[in-house]
Amino acid sequence: MTGNGLLAGKVALVTGAGRGVGRDIALQMAGQGARVLINDLGGSETGEGASDSPAMAVVREIEAMGGTAAANTDSVAGFAAAQGMVDQAYEELGGLDIVVNNAGILRDAIFHKMTEDDWDIVIAVHLKGSFNISRAAATVFRGQESGAMIHMTSTSGLVGNFGQANYAAAKLGIVGLSKSVALDMRRFNVRSNCISPFAWSRLIGTIPTDTPEQQARVEKIKQMTPAKIAPVAVALASDRAKDITGQVIAVRNNEIFLMSQSRPVRSVQRSEGWTAEAVLDHAFPAMQAHFYPLERSADVFSWDPV
Repeated sequence: MTGNGLLAGKVALVTGAGRGVGRDIALQMAGQGARVLINDLGGSETGEGASDSPAMAVVREIEAMGGTAAANTDSVAGFAAAQGMVDQAYEELGGLDIVVNNAGILRDAIFHKMTEDDWDIVIAVHLKGSFNISRAAATVFRGQESGAMIHMTSTSGLVGNFGQANYAAAKLGIVGLSKSVALDMRRFNVRSNCISPFAWSRLIGTIPTDTPEQQARVEKIKQMTPAKIAPVAVALASDRAKDITGQVIAVRNNEIFLMSQSRPVRSVQRSEGWTAEAVLDHAFPAMQAHFYPLERSADVFSWDPV
């Protein structure tokens, strides 16, 4: 621990910090001088159950490093619980400067078999949870005219993937949330960015390994440890990144990507206006060369991690 780290004197709230990516972000933020509130419900990867063990274990790790941390085991899906986390950060750690919206679960299912509960709980944890925490923190950040929000998105939403309509919708929604926060809060010197992590975790551990192709893919993913994501989160949270906001950054092993955002790629115009027949005869054929194929994340990031 050092008193002159990148985050010295700051307080961070990291959700889903009991395991995986969140844990490593919390540990590295603490290592850079931040006091950290470790939020983790302690449930399964599909959202069942609860335990204070994961959060408390990370608190003990940080304290063993000479740092300061506190635990919270509430669900980010609750609006009042999110406000409670912000209040706890103030009461127990002395403030709040950084929010990392990392908590998440998976309920994968091919779309025509996805249940309403599968949809609702994933949206509630990922998208509503990110809103809840960000909204609670926004009042604090506005008042102090500073703050950094970091949200976890995924190439499942940015690009696509099989059997993850709920997760993909939530993760792409988080990108829209982050951009809106960045626009609305810029006047208060509050920044908001997304990280799209490639990392082996208990959530990714639900990927099927029934075929040799699936097994080979999982072995490649295992190379991408959660610790590889944390440096980007620490950097975005630091004052040296005060001018970076509204961005989406992917991290895969030792690679860092700035991801594109939706912009027009082709246009057509008719002074007399359009009929449905004209759209089919003219507009769609003119645009077809620029249509995006139905790709998954693995198709776009087709080379081995480096």
